[in-house]
Formats: sequence, structure tokens, C-alpha cells
Amino acid sequence: MNGAESLVRTLVKGGVNVCFTNPGTSEMHFVAALDKVDGMRCVLGLFEGVVSGAADGYARMTGTPASTLLHLGPGLGNALANLHNAKKAATPIVNIVGEHATYHIKHDAPLTADIEGIAGPVSHWVKTSPDAKSVATDGAAAIAAASAAPGQIATLILPADTAWNDADGVADVPEIAGRGTVSDAAVTEAATALRSGEPTLLLLTGQALYQDPLDLAGGIAAKMGADVMSQGSNARLQRGAGRVPVLRIPYVVEQALDVLKDYKHIILVGASVPVAFFAYPNTPSFLAPEGCKFHHLAGIADDMVDALEQLADAVGAKRSDAMRQAPGRPGRPSGALTPDSIAAALGATMPENAIVSDESVSTGRGFYPLTAGAPPHCWLNNMGGSIGLGMPLATGAAVACPDRKVVCLEGDGSGMYTLQSLWTQAREGLDVTTLIFANHSYNILKGELAKVGAGNPGRKALDMMDLSRPDLDWLMLARGMGVDGARVTSADELNKALDAGFATSGPYVIEVML
Repeated sequence: MNGAESLVRTLVKGGVNVCFTNPGTSEMHFVAALDKVDGMRCVLGLFEGVVSGAADGYARMTGTPASTLLHLGPGLGNALANLHNAKKAATPIVNIVGEHATYHIKHDAPLTADIEGIAGPVSHWVKTSPDAKSVATDGAAAIAAASAAPGQIATLILPADTAWNDADGVADVPEIAGRGTVSDAAVTEAATALRSGEPTLLLLTGQALYQDPLDLAGGIAAKMGADVMSQGSNARLQRGAGRVPVLRIPYVVEQALDVLKDYKHIILVGASVPVAFFAYPNTPSFLAPEGCKFHHLAGIADDMVDALEQLADAVGAKRSDAMRQAPGRPGRPSGALTPDSIAAALGATMPENAIVSDESVSTGRGFYPLTAGAPPHCWLNNMGGSIGLGMPLATGAAVACPDRKVVCLEGDGSGMYTLQSLWTQAREGLDVTTLIFANHSYNILKGELAKVGAGNPGRKALDMMDLSRPDLDWLMLARGMGVDGARVTSADELNKALDAGFATSGPYVIEVML
């Protein structure tokens, strides 16, 4: 076999069985190998940001890496924004990036680039295979690096001649680094804070937001009179009826300061010390009150289940002590479309076991309360802040979980970054209902302009936040990529459109006119 085939066979043997691709000439031997080898599903994206974002969504739902196939430095460059988001979410991904043949690089052909330099900031592990006989071993090392706790980005660069020359065979994945064990001292410190009688918060993210560790955190909080909260953005939160209810730290600094103002102790379980998303004049970066003590129980790469089990034992708490979210859906709303009526419509109609990919930006900040009592579901956030993740994330989640309805909540401005996702959803028959919140603006920036004290904006400033002249037509855009949908102008119409979207087994777009 050649190097490309040895790599594909190594990936499949190592449990990487989906490849999100946008290949070019230098990757043709890898493409041919994908055709020869059973066990690898190939999903084409028409833009590399779709490819990288879909790999993120897939791995968040499976816990195992997908691979990407990207064309040289510019292809990797197009994928960077969503690789940044994936890195912030601790998502495991194996990137395969084509490169010119080793002997051709010195000629500085038009697509020659510093691929390792481009990959470095969004990768935990980067390597260029030196020859075909090294490719399989390098691929196995990439799988191990990506799979290491808590989940990492591994980028393997594959020069064309290492793909087409003869290789030795298939490599085994080396031992994968597991999660760390928290210290007895960290458990004792957290238990002491809980016993202090002072207002205490368990602040969670990552693995701690899955159902079993959430049950533990909820039991500890109920037993000790503490609270449970998550970071503002999280890779995957399991919520809904019967699960431990979790509020998020608000995005708006003033709201976050108010929510956290009374806590004397914050126990960090995977989470970081809470800070503002951006800096603003005369506004603090840290969101906790002065004098609040932070206790690091577990880091993002630690075994948070074990940490919470130890803490529960230390304070005599049980999973059964936890408070549970009562089932309850809001009534179907009528009248005008507002953030509250949209949230009510979602809460009233959301299918059981749904996966929500949330890039609703300003429209969706208040969606949590009215969806809390809906049937159990998962909620995925953009953790890196680079817009254009919502639809690719939903695409990858749908590939990972074909038996679950995926609901994508997307701003119209953010959606334009990666609208090609709809084409992939149509081609693959993916079960995704996408709500586009069409306010015809980068609405969030209007508030941000005021918050930084930029004064009264003039026409040039306002035009940079305005998406009209012409208005985007999301139904035409969707239908041009093979996706049906509806446009709604009232809450009643939204209810009907959600029913229609949730009843179909393929992609469906709802343009919500705000």
C-alpha cells in the first residue's frame, strides 16, 4: 500500500471513522485511498470552516475525534476560525493537511505556505511526515494526541510524495493520556469551603455538565446549601426535565456581576475564573466580587466525575439529594415575535433528546428559562467566540447522532459565514431544523458600540452593523442548496413552522423575521 492508504487504514483502526473533507490536488492520493478502504464515512463541505466546525460538533457528541481533510496552507487557513472554537471547547480533532511533495516545496509554487506555522496556534500537536514509511506511525500518534484528555487538536501534514510512495503498513495507536486525578488537598479545601456556611458556588464546565457528574454536583449543592452554575459557554450541557437545573453566568457584564455578587467561595470544577468576554471602559475584567475565594477542585483535563464523587463522600452528599428540573412546557405563544415568544415556542415544541446548537447571539440570551422544563436534551455553545460555528456544529452533531433531532439557533449575520452547511445537510439527509433570526443586522454590535463609550454613531458606523440594502433572503438561499423551509412573522406562524421542521427527517430552515 502507499502512504495515503496506510494512513486511512490506521485512522479506521484507531477509531476515526468519519472524515469531513474539502480536498485539492495534493490530497488526491488520500482521496483515492478513502475510496479503497472500508469503514471511513466521507462528508464533503463546500468551505473549510464547515469542515472544521462539523468535526467539532461530531466529536462533542461522540467523545471521539473525526478527521478533517484540508488543502494546503490556505485550506487550513480557511478552517482556522472554527478550529479556534474547537480548541476552546477541548474538542478532539485529527486534521490531515495536504502539502506539496517534499522536493517541490523549495520551488515556492503559488500555494506554498508555512503550514506548521499556520497550524500551531490552533493545534496541540503538529507534525509533517518526512516520508511514506512514517505516515502510519505519525497518523497513530495524531490520534493519540487528539484523544488525550480533555480533547486536543492534532494536525498531521502530508506531503504529496509521502502519500503516493510505498509504505510499510498500518500502525497501532500508542497509549492515550487519560484524565488526571485530583489531589486530596483540593477535595479537602473544597469541602471546607462548603462547610463554612458562607455563600458558595459550584462552577462547572466540560465533563462536569454531563448527567452523572451533574447529579453529584446537584447532590452536593442540596446537601450543603450551595448553588450550581455553569460557565457562560459550554461544549455540551445535558439539561431538561428530570435533570439538575443549571443556570449560566450571563454574557452581559452588569448581569454577571449581579449574579455573582454575594458569593464568598467559588469551587471550580473544570471551569476557569469567570471573566468578562471583552474589556470595557470603567468595567472590571473579573466577574466575581472582591474578596471571593476560588477553590480549584478539578481542571478541564482532570477526572471531574471522580473529583465530585470524592467531594460528595467528604460532605456526606448523595446523587439522590439533588434537586431535579420539573417537567413543564410553556403554552404555545401568540402575537408578535420577541425573544420571549421565540423561547416559549421552542420550549413548547422541542422534541425529546434534541441537540441544540446555539449561535443565537443577542436574540437567544433569554432562551434558557423557558426551555428548562422541556424533555431532556443537550445544549451546545460556541466557546471560542468566532462566529460562523452554529450551522457546521449542528451538521457534525447530526452526523454523529442520526437518531436525534438537531435544532440550530442561528443569527443571520453569523449564518452567512458558513451557510454552505445547508448544502452538506441536504446532501447527507441530516435531521437539522435551523432557525435563522433575521434582524438584518449585526445587532450585538450596536450594544457593544454603546458599551465601549463610542458616542452617538453616525451613518458610516451604523452601516457596518446593517445587513439590509439588500435584505438577505434565507428561504432562497436555503432552497438554492436543496433545503426547504418557511418564513415566519408571528409567534403563531413559528409554532406551525417548528411543527413542520420537527416532523421532517431532513434539513429544514425557518427564517424568523424580527
